[in-house]
Amino acid sequence: MCAGELVKILRATVVERYSMEFMLLDASFVMKDGKIHKIPATEGEALTSPLMGFFEKRKAAKLLDFISKYDPKDPKTFKGYNLRTMTMDQLYKEFGIGTDTITFVGHGMALQTNDDYLRQPAYDTVMRCKLYEDSFNMYGRSPYVYPLYGSGELPQAFSRLCAVYGGTYMLQTPVDKVNFDANGVFESIASNGQKAKAKFVVGDPSYFPGRVRPVGKVIRCIAIMDHPIKGLKTDANSCQIIIPQSEVNRKNDIYILQLCGDNKVCPEGKYIAIIGTVVENPSNPVADIDVGLRLLSPTIETFASVSDMFVPTDDGVKSKCYISNSYDPATHFESAANNILDLFQKIHGKPYSFENLKKPGE
Repeated sequence: MCAGELVKILRATVVERYSMEFMLLDASFVMKDGKIHKIPATEGEALTSPLMGFFEKRKAAKLLDFISKYDPKDPKTFKGYNLRTMTMDQLYKEFGIGTDTITFVGHGMALQTNDDYLRQPAYDTVMRCKLYEDSFNMYGRSPYVYPLYGSGELPQAFSRLCAVYGGTYMLQTPVDKVNFDANGVFESIASNGQKAKAKFVVGDPSYFPGRVRPVGKVIRCIAIMDHPIKGLKTDANSCQIIIPQSEVNRKNDIYILQLCGDNKVCPEGKYIAIIGTVVENPSNPVADIDVGLRLLSPTIETFASVSDMFVPTDDGVKSKCYISNSYDPATHFESAANNILDLFQKIHGKPYSFENLKKPGE
């Protein structure tokens, strides 16, 4: 997201100085009745969107106008609604919003992965919609940017930044064991007969099987094509498509990211598409992305994989062992960026400050 937490982190840590370039995705779409439509981000776009009927457009425009003007620090913008206590379902009803608008607002703009959010306080969803609008307004065409040469550039850039601060990367180094003292506090990492000690350790769930619990599985598929996805505009060679769970009788949304030669991830004339969703059919996970595969067809080659999703069983404050969540199936990085900031606060006991971060050389 152009105005999202990950981009803020990249700018604050000046990672973009270390051989990183970004490109704006062409557009963001949502599927309705088997067809792909651009997600409206403003009041004006809502009035012309085919996602809603004539009368529904007016109601949607009023809701988007309220969201755009809402300021959590200014009670005058609340319009009598306490978004921290009323549910999102109640807010929709206040504006007379129907199913079609609910789908694109909740899943296309707020990027909610299922409909559980309807029964939760409206504040989070409204702020998510404001983030989408702010991201869209930064460049006026799309709310998303993507690294040239692929997301693998992100860890490479951070490794360079780490070296600036005196850090050391040890690639392909096995972790034989994570050692804890008698009180269950992190002590050291054992590797090839040696131990590396530290005040605390940070890692993903794969290193700590006894300190995480499973919360589901994710299926991802990378497809290579010699054509763009059918039904897209000719100027939308790189884009995100969200297939809402209600569109395909599922509990979780399906995400598709299409990239092209302009993104430097494949040769000119070829396209890369990534599909991701939560597994709901354990006996045949590929069936969970069948609608996406049909949308991409025909493909030159596909590579599908299923991964477990884990979350830590404790916050790490006492054990000094801070574990991240597994990646969710979304093709954007908002949940991962929020997890990073959450880990930072647990480690340091205070929120991450973008303003006070010291730049290299200062």
